[in-house]
Amino acid sequence: MRFLKVKHNWLKESGQRLDASYHLSDGPITKIKLKNVPYPLTTLSNETKDIFSGNIFKRTYVESEEFGWPYLTGSDMMKAEIESGKFISKKHTTQKDKLAIKKGWILVTCSGTLGNVVFTSNDFEGKVATHDLIRVIPKKNNLEPGFLFAYLASRYGYGLLTQSSYGGVIKHIEPHHIEQLPIPIFPKHKQEQISKSVLKSTDLREKATDLLKIVINEFESLNTHYKYGSRLMKSISIKQISKTNKRFDSTYALVSSRVNDSLEDNDIGYVTIKSQASDIFIGPRSKRNYVKVGIPFLSTSEMQKKNPTNTEKFLGIKTAADYLIEEGWILTTRSGTLGQTIYSLPCISGFAVSEDAIRIKLRENSNISAEYLYGFLKSNIGKSSLLSGSYGSVIQHLNENYIGDIKVPLLKDEKIKFIDNKMRLHIEYLNEAILLENQAIDLVEKEIEQWQK
Repeated sequence: MRFLKVKHNWLKESGQRLDASYHLSDGPITKIKLKNVPYPLTTLSNETKDIFSGNIFKRTYVESEEFGWPYLTGSDMMKAEIESGKFISKKHTTQKDKLAIKKGWILVTCSGTLGNVVFTSNDFEGKVATHDLIRVIPKKNNLEPGFLFAYLASRYGYGLLTQSSYGGVIKHIEPHHIEQLPIPIFPKHKQEQISKSVLKSTDLREKATDLLKIVINEFESLNTHYKYGSRLMKSISIKQISKTNKRFDSTYALVSSRVNDSLEDNDIGYVTIKSQASDIFIGPRSKRNYVKVGIPFLSTSEMQKKNPTNTEKFLGIKTAADYLIEEGWILTTRSGTLGQTIYSLPCISGFAVSEDAIRIKLRENSNISAEYLYGFLKSNIGKSSLLSGSYGSVIQHLNENYIGDIKVPLLKDEKIKFIDNKMRLHIEYLNEAILLENQAIDLVEKEIEQWQK
């Protein structure tokens, strides 16, 4: 149980809020800490051109970018790859100008999961996002934009952003709740140091995205002319079905046939994943007891985040032992939202990951690299190969045996070398981007902590 004596003037500052959760949250405590600040204070509204969330609107989804704009939810913006595959109708979305995102903005989740913050890059430019995101547009008055992001992303900024939440089951914050959020004006040289790390991190993420697109394009020569979830018709013989694990579900049979035809038409050899892997497995299905200090634990949604090192869940060393992952493993989701694949970066090596992620560990003398396999599984043909093996009704699943049977095309030697090099750079840039972002946020937090001594 937590308790705190509330002063009369605190009630006035809070808008006469009497709920204990407000006064016991990190926000009011952060405000107390900011009273020791040796620097001038400003507010978020003073340092921004605008703070808004866009109007509530009805979403009409379409199948392609020809008829719609790429659409982002609050959870999409936190992912390493923000391409959701969702498009909302150009014809029926009349508020596009109020919903579109631009580079250099700060986005804040304001419904459900509150206070997640992202500094937008070129990858966000022109995309339409949900009204459940507060758009903060910096104007570079007293604060560097990168510094402002790092402050809001710090645990102190998070506490201030979320302190005014309201609602029962689903919590919310509104733009006017954060307008007067206090911000210390750090000395120029400290702001520039922090902002430089944030901007470089953003630039590296853009480069990493471009490299992945180049690699995915290399696999487009194997186009099956099919995107998972779209309509497809074809006759499949009983003989062919008997060769493919005797599965009668149409998606599995049709996509397998398309992949085989593509490999044959292009006269390309292949290897199966199981022929290259030393192991394909999941973590243990067991009850997890979380601890305050221990091994960082990632769910399958957290492992896909732009910065997966920011987790609040930890396992004891003994419990975590069977969940640990290592650098260079390929992880793909096996339940619910399927086929979301990541490469285990150096910065999360030694983390524990949910059993809902299938681990693919390649042999040291395999014919393909983990980077090549990762690039393939991110392509249309790779993802369709993954998803076609799903089974289940309400909740879809994948299993290790099916993944082992997936055919990985062997492109020409120069193409394989090209893909390996691009993917190694992609992975290096992503890892460095995470470290730089963490460094910037850490500098903000350490500066504030030293005022309390």
